[in-house]
Amino acid sequence: MKRKTIKNLVQRYLTYEYHKSLNNIAFETLKSIESIKGKTDAKSIKLSNEYASDVLGWKGYAPWLYVYSAVAESFKEGWIPDNYYGKIVVPALKGQYGKIGDLKSLTNKLFNKHSFPDLLYYTNGLFFTTDYSAFPLEKIKEYVFRDSNKVVFKKDNSGRGFGISIFDESNFDVNKIKTLGDGVIQEYIKQHAFFKAFMPNSVATIRITTAIDDYGSCTARACFLRLGRSKDTHINSESRVLIPVNLETGALHNQGFMPNWNLTDRHPDTGTLFAKKLIPNFAKCISTAVALHKSMPLARCIGWDMIVDENDDVKIMEWNGNHNGIKFSEATQGPCFSDLGWENLWRVSNRRKRTT
Repeated sequence: MKRKTIKNLVQRYLTYEYHKSLNNIAFETLKSIESIKGKTDAKSIKLSNEYASDVLGWKGYAPWLYVYSAVAESFKEGWIPDNYYGKIVVPALKGQYGKIGDLKSLTNKLFNKHSFPDLLYYTNGLFFTTDYSAFPLEKIKEYVFRDSNKVVFKKDNSGRGFGISIFDESNFDVNKIKTLGDGVIQEYIKQHAFFKAFMPNSVATIRITTAIDDYGSCTARACFLRLGRSKDTHINSESRVLIPVNLETGALHNQGFMPNWNLTDRHPDTGTLFAKKLIPNFAKCISTAVALHKSMPLARCIGWDMIVDENDDVKIMEWNGNHNGIKFSEATQGPCFSDLGWENLWRVSNRRKRTT
């Protein structure tokens, strides 16, 4: 068998497994939502199937449209299914450049901004400052704790709350950092009192998604607030609470979502209500995300994880340039990208495949 034929077979198998995995998650999510809200309207299911086939080119993109319809309680044209985003949009509009966001030590080289709380990078056996000067091992502990009693270490390729370790002076160990692998040591951010009222045990995260259109214009497309639980030292995807945020005003939606998509009007541990709450300095959060994306336009859709600290300053925890999640925003605020022509990218992808 020719090498090219084997490669194509492997690629088909991986593609099949990718869609199977994500659609299984979609069906499990739908089942969870319907256990709370009842069966999804048959008309919405029908429209989802038709839209997936006729507009997106394949019925296999329908399951995430079912999920969005179940949350929104109606079907909306322009939605981007999660598996379509990952298999079609990400390769077309990011290529290999989105993956750079998984390499924490490159952050300051790319952005050169003080908005990131980075202190030291650990890469390939060496510690570096944010200006990439090698840093002596014996001075690391003194350096990272000079202004704070806690620091955060994030591994490369980490996400969803995994690969994150929090240290204080008593348990910090340089050798422990080395065993964790390449990554970044960040200052532990002291969040604004607004967020502390919801959950003081962990730092909240504002997720802002920005996108660049075919003319090079960058705009914010979606926003939600991610809150941790009292049992967690940092936000974990398996326990967090998500609240949609109005892009124009920074107002929290009256209701947030638990991991099983159940609704809640308050934080389940502290009881703090979401209604009538405005994120402080929200305009600066939006402008910061847009400005940073303009300086890194190679990945055309980015998810920015940020927070406002106790001094009203915006701090960027990380940027997600590869498969940044869009499904929550699409379901609760979308369609968020309907004017960008993403629904046509599969045709371009198919033409490329035929010519290679």
